[in-house]
Amino acid sequence: MLDLLIKNGQCYIDGELKNVDVSIKDGKILDIGQISEKANNLFDANGLTVLPGCIDTQTHFREPGSTDTEDLNSGSRAAVAGGITSVFEMPNTNPPTSSKKEFKRKLDLAKNRMYCNYAFYFGATADNSHELADLKNLEGCCGIKLFAGSSTGNLLVANEKDIETVFQNSSKVVAVHSEDEEILNINKKLIKKGDVHTHPIWRSEECAISSTRRIVKIAERYNKKAHVLHVTTKQEVDFLSQHKGNITFEITPQHLTLYAPDCYDKLGTYAQMNPPIRDKSHYDRLWYAIKNNFNDTIGSDHAPHLKINKEKEYPNSPSGMPGVQTLLPVMLNHVNHGKLSLKQLINLVCENPIKIFGIKNKGYIKKRYDADFTIVDMNKEIKIQNKNIESKCGWSPFDGFIFKGFPAATIINGKIKMLNGKILGNPEGLPLNFN
Repeated sequence: MLDLLIKNGQCYIDGELKNVDVSIKDGKILDIGQISEKANNLFDANGLTVLPGCIDTQTHFREPGSTDTEDLNSGSRAAVAGGITSVFEMPNTNPPTSSKKEFKRKLDLAKNRMYCNYAFYFGATADNSHELADLKNLEGCCGIKLFAGSSTGNLLVANEKDIETVFQNSSKVVAVHSEDEEILNINKKLIKKGDVHTHPIWRSEECAISSTRRIVKIAERYNKKAHVLHVTTKQEVDFLSQHKGNITFEITPQHLTLYAPDCYDKLGTYAQMNPPIRDKSHYDRLWYAIKNNFNDTIGSDHAPHLKINKEKEYPNSPSGMPGVQTLLPVMLNHVNHGKLSLKQLINLVCENPIKIFGIKNKGYIKKRYDADFTIVDMNKEIKIQNKNIESKCGWSPFDGFIFKGFPAATIINGKIKMLNGKILGNPEGLPLNFN
């Protein structure tokens, strides 16, 4: 007998929507087609779109260290509530995940506590290159995270020689927070106390493109893979679109939805993140990258902080906003408004992460692949409200926004973990496997 049968849905297979059933046994996709076998559980997907399990390749769940703000359990609940079946989680915790010992501790903390599947980044430091060279077979390791400019936490590799050492020794994709530390320090004098509108002046476009040029130069010199996170400037879009191959890049939903000065007028320090939300000319160029398939992934950069801290006077307010629960609603709304196609979105949150990071058995609805599905109602309109945010921080920059297109169910390893906004069962997420 089948464990689960998904019937009557439109399934995204090979770049198109097909009216087929999907049968599931022992956490795997058993068959695709017209299926009449009996199943212990039947999911009627009539009127719904069945997508491969969507992956958020940039989240900060704050454990260990800041578990008052978020932890692996609460962050994974937010992911599943938003239709995300797998996450990559960041190492800028306290202590940072920058040794095999701390990495093992993170895996232990995740076991039987995370609802979604997961992998962790290994943090690069100026002096852990011997460990970076030996990550190929490390269970649950998606890549190396390099902070070229300072942000939340104390993982910083700012010196060009040290950045070279990281790339030279990297045995995985190096995902980069790309801001130039020297320019950040010079620009500090431009910060106006109490005025968050000066955030993109301090963390300027020059600060971003200067760092990104350096990262690409070094990665290409050593023939290593670099993935530039949360790209925000038109200069970077134009530069990175000329340097494909081993170089890939990410854009966040918030940089595709909000722009300055409006976001700072309305949200104040709640709109503060690194690198910052910039003016509409940059926003337009990010959309140009999406439309022309220049960029490779959409990651939420889910980086929660408590309201009490976000409401501190700028620049004492921390940078970052939650986003793992809203990544899909934001992007499905953009699909419904014709800003990108469903096929482009699936490339960005399913297929490209598989290709870039080498994740096994995910990202497609195929026989013998893992039974992870994101089932969405493309016609459902929902107003985002802070009270429905699963993250411990309890707020969203999109509070009050109405989005069309919403996750109706999240299926992970063949089990329904979210149905119509309710989280079901126990946390049984597993570490991702990599080629």
